[in-house]
Amino acid sequence: MIGDYVFEKTAAQYTKKMMLVDADHLEEKAHYSAVFQAHGFRTVVYTDDLNFRVNNTSLLNGEEKLVILVQPGVYVPYDIRKKCREEEISFETLFPKLNSAVLRESKNLDLELLTLAYQTDFEKYHERKQTEMFLRLKMYAQKNVELYLRDLYECALNQAKSVEDYRAWFELAEKKATIDVTAVEHNVDIDTSELNRAFCAYAMKNFGKLSSEINPESPVMVSSVMDYIHDHSEKAAIIVMDGMSEFDWTILKRSFAGICYRQSAAFAMIPSTTSISRQCLLSGKYPSQLAEPWKQSKEKNEFYECARKYGYKDNQIGYERGYDASFSAFVKCGAVIILDIDELVHAQYQGRIGMLNDDTVLMKQNKLAELTKRLLQDGFDVYITADHGNTPCTGLGRLTGSGVEVETRSHKMVVLKDFANKDSLIERYGLLEYPKYYLPKDYDYLICNVGDSLDIKGENVMTHGGISLDEVVVPFIIARTEDYHG
Repeated sequence: MIGDYVFEKTAAQYTKKMMLVDADHLEEKAHYSAVFQAHGFRTVVYTDDLNFRVNNTSLLNGEEKLVILVQPGVYVPYDIRKKCREEEISFETLFPKLNSAVLRESKNLDLELLTLAYQTDFEKYHERKQTEMFLRLKMYAQKNVELYLRDLYECALNQAKSVEDYRAWFELAEKKATIDVTAVEHNVDIDTSELNRAFCAYAMKNFGKLSSEINPESPVMVSSVMDYIHDHSEKAAIIVMDGMSEFDWTILKRSFAGICYRQSAAFAMIPSTTSISRQCLLSGKYPSQLAEPWKQSKEKNEFYECARKYGYKDNQIGYERGYDASFSAFVKCGAVIILDIDELVHAQYQGRIGMLNDDTVLMKQNKLAELTKRLLQDGFDVYITADHGNTPCTGLGRLTGSGVEVETRSHKMVVLKDFANKDSLIERYGLLEYPKYYLPKDYDYLICNVGDSLDIKGENVMTHGGISLDEVVVPFIIARTEDYHG
């Protein structure tokens, strides 16, 4: 929505060469250039004269449509400027009826929601108090929020129907989290579970192919996180937020003002249990390669073994728990495990509303942001991710009896060995037989369908261990020490 609005506000429909001065850094917040790309424009971020001339002179002089993104204050020579239609992208140019100072000062301003409210209102709100009232009473009016969320969800569903690249699920998980958080905050009733079902269908068919994917910008699966960190950082610390979903990160990141970071995502292992997925994350292994895939007693040893593989000595490796974690000056490869969110999930009986409240408390405590700053200050590149997410479910009834090999807190999956009545369990509970991707082959794996768990019948819980988008796609955050130190 904001991207389409920016496109329409410029002369992009009537020219082939454009220079957009991004005065309020809105590209970083809204990524509006994607809409220009969809209309056939190549986009180039201008950094300096020499780099631009070496790499983009042919684009500038050719017939191809081109958008050059420029930060305010950056010098661009006249001969380049005169070949482009130059326009400023700012709060003033996009929302001239509002007080731009108020917009700049507004924390966590939802540009999509602002655009929708602005386009359907024809009054002027130039005074500070007028704009503040507009944001509170018009932009965040329940009717406007609901309209925005339903439009966003419809777009997400359409995108999910034609996924060709696995990275689309990273984008969809982030969109879904935005919808879910905003809906809870504004008391809008919207069911996004169809996206979970779409991902479930995709994963049942394609999850086994993901190990062959290579992406230099971000790890694909949690099992490739350690390789990625080793390839990109000489000194790094990974913070593993046990159980943190995209929903949780959407709230927690509000405390990260002043921390420069890049957000991506990764696929957790399936089943999305802590013992499997966190060990895979810290060891760089698949579940079938773990010494104890269903227990966590070997986790620290697995991490040390992985770090030694990269050439680190034991005094250069650190494994800690809690927000007070610190490493000696010798450590170059550190891991910090934070259990808060997973503990909240398993104690949660208020669903998304409860998680919103608990996440907000965590966010305001600022512990994760302070830990990140401290590690950056100590010279570490900081990577923040999770072993799995979490999702709301309704219990189908507890499953007990002979043949169940593994018990987990999540109650979303069943591991069987030589169990004659597997088909009866599938039929009774509507379970999915998972194709054993990356798992030990001498067991059978049954996973609950989207929205179901093997908890007390009728009980509403927050949990994990399944195959939904909420549980499997987790945030992957990169913060560089060089950016922190300027």
